[in-house]
Amino acid sequence: MSTQRRAVRRPWVIATLALIALVIAAVVAIVAHRPDIALPPTLAQRQPDAARGAYVAVLGDCAFCHTKGGGQPFAGGLKLSTPIGAVYSSNITPDPETGIGNYSLEDFVRVMRFGVRPDGARLYPAMPYTAYARATDQDLQDLLAYLQSRVAPVHEASRTTDIPWPLNLRWPLALWNAEFHDPSRFKTDTSKDDQWNRGAYLVEGLAHCGTCHTPRGLFFEEKDVRGVTNLYLSGTKLDGGSPINLRGNEGDGLGRWSAGAIASLLQSGRNEQSAVTGSMADVVRHSTQYMTEHDVAAIAAYLKSLSPAPGERARFAANDTTTRTVMAGTERSPGGRIYMDSCAACHRLSGGGESLTFPTLAGNSTVLNSDPSSLVAVILNGARIPATDATPTGLAMPGFGWRYDDIDIAALATFIRTSWGNDATPVSARQVSQLRHELSLSRADR
Repeated sequence: MSTQRRAVRRPWVIATLALIALVIAAVVAIVAHRPDIALPPTLAQRQPDAARGAYVAVLGDCAFCHTKGGGQPFAGGLKLSTPIGAVYSSNITPDPETGIGNYSLEDFVRVMRFGVRPDGARLYPAMPYTAYARATDQDLQDLLAYLQSRVAPVHEASRTTDIPWPLNLRWPLALWNAEFHDPSRFKTDTSKDDQWNRGAYLVEGLAHCGTCHTPRGLFFEEKDVRGVTNLYLSGTKLDGGSPINLRGNEGDGLGRWSAGAIASLLQSGRNEQSAVTGSMADVVRHSTQYMTEHDVAAIAAYLKSLSPAPGERARFAANDTTTRTVMAGTERSPGGRIYMDSCAACHRLSGGGESLTFPTLAGNSTVLNSDPSSLVAVILNGARIPATDATPTGLAMPGFGWRYDDIDIAALATFIRTSWGNDATPVSARQVSQLRHELSLSRADR
């Protein structure tokens, strides 16, 4: 290579190396940065209210996520599945060595708003700090007071994740936060009334509804965490289920639900349109049934204000063609015959179920979901509606996975999704087989 060519290339090499050095320096700065917690001076003068903090814990569903089956309350260990492996909830009792007994308010707020522990370790966003960041200083102060003064300390070290190397390295989470996390607090919308704003505060923040009901992107980030688009709360797939669309779509959403129906589901786990299954049953059991009527009504008012989600969605227009066909004895489809044999006694030939007892299938949002996972999971493994103060009888449906093969289950699910005016896509045997495998693995790990 000539001297002239070397002279021409040398600046490009230097520039490239300088750029690489700048990128590395920027990454190191982001990873090493310890988020600043700017708490107002008046907060130090405020007397925290531990009793009110207990209610904040209810709003945030803290007890369920931080208590494993058969374990001590708030001592952690609950398995939380993620696409890259399982993580386990941490001990948030006031034990000084394995819990949060030595946390200052600044330590606690940094965890709740940024997912960064006092030792600098970063939490996976399976802990919904992306939503808790919206909480007020007072709510977080009261929550910490409750956890440190009203919860019994338990000495139990947090379990390590099942995420394989190198995905278990935590420093890249700083880059994830820099790109996807908005730590800003909730801001009141002055164009809306107090009830709407309270509902928005709870849904976007402490109740962290988007964590389960908002679709996620390539890097598992919620596609909208602040409710600024109609992707927010538009439904997704999660842990073997498919949390429904909570927006105003008439078919697979809440468009045909009244605010009272939404409130009823949150308080009792059931209403005239549907009943909770999967993870939502635990949310009702441990959290929403204990919310005040004022807060439940606020959540319902906020959800009813949401515009429909985008894209082609399943539709529902009630008709009695299926019922008349069945009554005439001319229903010959495999799914229809299975339905009459195993489902009609409770859910009726009309698909209308029994009011507040056996859920209706006609126009049911879970049935019409673009992803049929929750419906198929219920058919395979059964379900139990939680017993609540409002409805003390916890009704159960048996699973039929032992009785029918994948082809049969697909035929049954397809019949349900296309009958009585339901207009949703059919279910394939391959979908059933894949979900059956996922659910069997999940159950084996618990």
